[in-house]
Amino acid sequence: MTTRGFRDNWLAPLTRRSDAPDVAPQDAAVIDIGSNSVRLVLYRLEGRAIWTIFNEKVLAGLGRDLAVTGRLSPEGSAAALAAIRRFRAVIDAVKPAQTFVAATAAVRDATDGQDFLRRIKAEADFTVRLLTGEEEGRYAALGVLAGDPTSQGVVGDLGGASLELTRLGSTGAGDAITLPLGPFSLGLAEAFDHARVRRLVDAVLAPVADRFRAADFHAVGGAWRNLALMHMRMNGYPLQLVHQYEMSRAETLDAARFVASQSKESLERIPGVSKKRAETMPYAAVVLEALIEHLDLQTVALSAFGLREGLLFEAMPPKIRMLDPLVEGCATLGVHDFDDTLEGALEDWLQPAFSSLPTLFGDRDAVLLAAACRLANLGARLHPDHRAALVFEQVLRAPIAGMNHAERGFLAAASYARHSGTFNPPEPDTLARILSPERIRRARALGAAIRLGSDLSGRSAALLGRSRLTIDKNMLHLSAEPGWVDMLLGEQTAKRAGTLAQVLGLKLQMKTA
Repeated sequence: MTTRGFRDNWLAPLTRRSDAPDVAPQDAAVIDIGSNSVRLVLYRLEGRAIWTIFNEKVLAGLGRDLAVTGRLSPEGSAAALAAIRRFRAVIDAVKPAQTFVAATAAVRDATDGQDFLRRIKAEADFTVRLLTGEEEGRYAALGVLAGDPTSQGVVGDLGGASLELTRLGSTGAGDAITLPLGPFSLGLAEAFDHARVRRLVDAVLAPVADRFRAADFHAVGGAWRNLALMHMRMNGYPLQLVHQYEMSRAETLDAARFVASQSKESLERIPGVSKKRAETMPYAAVVLEALIEHLDLQTVALSAFGLREGLLFEAMPPKIRMLDPLVEGCATLGVHDFDDTLEGALEDWLQPAFSSLPTLFGDRDAVLLAAACRLANLGARLHPDHRAALVFEQVLRAPIAGMNHAERGFLAAASYARHSGTFNPPEPDTLARILSPERIRRARALGAAIRLGSDLSGRSAALLGRSRLTIDKNMLHLSAEPGWVDMLLGEQTAKRAGTLAQVLGLKLQMKTA
């Protein structure tokens, strides 16, 4: 089956906000009735930026008995209904502008699934959208694109009863399929038998392997997120954030095989792994191992965005969807008590100088510059003696989509340098792990340049426009329009410009334009 493309005319996300309509911030709610978990998430939507403000789940296990009885688990149904009644009370109190309620594989496949939906309507007054397998994969893929518009390859969304595979190409989401490869479909009710489970998985994947062969795999699902967190801890990885965490083929195979070889009791002893999640992780590990081998995957990237964010993303106005999630997330994270045109003006002011430098992130350099400028006022209400360190920590772990871990570290380092003339960030070892020395130096330069522009102009876009910053060979040029030299190129400006020139390894020249 082939689904319609999702990127349409927003394949190349914008980094500028001026072409998009103003959309007032609003709250939205998503209730996701899955085969294993039932979850309510409340979101704050600020244009393209998606913020999670409340997240509650119950591991009800609706699909636990599905492979044996063909029906929903009675205990799971009772737990799910109790959770959904509570979710109704929360939604009635919060009154979000939009509410989405969707059910997936277990309810779709169970003989008593429609009866369960009628009970939800009677007891909680929700009309539930029952997604087809293709729709489930489609929304998971759209969620991945909401979190990273540059994603290509294959999306795999592993739930309690099914695995959805969706191809991502240059035109967005395409071919999609649902497969009975969730832990409940693989015999979770029985004792885990690695060889038996692997035979079942191989038999299902072999006929479709050619359709979904790819280098890059985007993993969605709680069991895989737990596997990635375990990999981080085993390798002493300092940035414990799952979204856009990447593992190589060899690393993923090692982690999957390790999990599949552990007993349930051993997995339960690992910090952060619940008893119910420990039951499903070995099955998820075997599925991931088989996917790598059948689809010839080379890189696995985790996505914290999936079906729920896909539902939200599809409902956004097209011009909002076109905006870059990183730039928009940074813009809404910042403080706007000052001239709200300064951020865009800083980007325009810095672009001539920084575009003349060698690229370090490819075509992402311009996006990172735009994002860093949107953070220029972050920390304005914090004590100046602690501002740089506090802003660094906030940016490094901010729940902003659209950036990988190296880009996250780059923006955190730039934000630190924006507020401090000396560079002593709180986590130098973390930066050294995820950034090359060249990228750290460039982040310091970008932060110093934003500090220069902000201080030179008194945080006024109009004043900033009276000056110009350029690089020519080994010289950093800072100039002001005639009649503005004394007002713009004073002692403070010279100090800030000197710091920037030193970081870039350039000589400084200040003059009248």
